[in-house]
Amino acid sequence: MMKLRILNMKEFLKTVNGCTGPVFIVDSDGRKENINKEYGIQVKLQAEYQRNRKILSLCLEVPTPADYLSIVNYYVGDC
Repeated sequence: MMKLRILNMKEFLKTVNGCTGPVFIVDSDGRKENINKEYGIQVKLQAEYQRNRKILSLCLEVPTPADYLSIVNYYVGDC
């Protein structure tokens, strides 16, 4: 699991949607929800991002190693 602070939602979602496998958001109660190409969920994330002054903290679980590296590379470049 990785904890991220999203500062650029557009590029984050572009990276997520480019993944081949699932990308799960993990809630504080342990519930998982796939956000890869789940546009309804992504709209809600974007709204929360806007309400939080363009910052969103997320816990992600990315089971596919290549997808994991893709998200890490996005995050390193964004910070």
